[in-house]
Amino acid sequence: MTTTQIKPPPAVATPAPAAVPALSPPPDPAAGITPEPQTPEPRKFTVAEYYRMAEGGILGPEERVQLIEGEIIVMPPIGPLHAGSLDGSTSIFYRAQDDRFYIRTQNPLRLDDGSEPEPDIALVRPRADRYTTAHPTPADTFAVIEVSNSTLEYDRNRKAHIYGRAGVAQTLVLNLPEDCIENFTEPGPQGYGRHTIHRRGDKIRLVALPDLELAVEDLLPPLPAAATEESGDDGG
Repeated sequence: MTTTQIKPPPAVATPAPAAVPALSPPPDPAAGITPEPQTPEPRKFTVAEYYRMAEGGILGPEERVQLIEGEIIVMPPIGPLHAGSLDGSTSIFYRAQDDRFYIRTQNPLRLDDGSEPEPDIALVRPRADRYTTAHPTPADTFAVIEVSNSTLEYDRNRKAHIYGRAGVAQTLVLNLPEDCIENFTEPGPQGYGRHTIHRRGDKIRLVALPDLELAVEDLLPPLPAAATEESGDDGG
């Protein structure tokens, strides 16, 4: 019987463990070294970028959005109360219309490079091209009217003053929940400097068209009782 001697494998040198870098100690406030605070900021968009997103399909044609101070704002669906109130108030302006102004409904108004809202109604000065080559600007605009129901707080506390900072002479907010009209005038860097409230029985004059006097009653929707009487429904 032959015996084969098995030689042990050569010894393999075990590498020394890699040095672990020492962790830096936290900043010592006593030493006067503190991290600089940073606040995340939203990415703002320009009107040109906003249009490119629409052209590229990022914003669909069915989406109800507006560019407000660089932010793309999704607008809520238009309910019957808003739609009917808009139709009614628009008809009042058409009755009063002459060759001094055009009436635009829910069309863009270019305020600046970061805002292009679509007010419910804008009364603008006539222009030869009828605004087919460029949207109106604050310099073209006599007044803006916003019909406000579910977006009341946004419309009167933020959106109205955006119009004011841009230089629109006057903004009327048709306040449907409180059955009144909020009148914003005296535009300036901080928004409008004057805010008045008008109720049924009052009249409102437009700053840029002072001879045009409007009855609050005509601009607001009919009261429920009046609507019932007009329909011939006695409630029974």
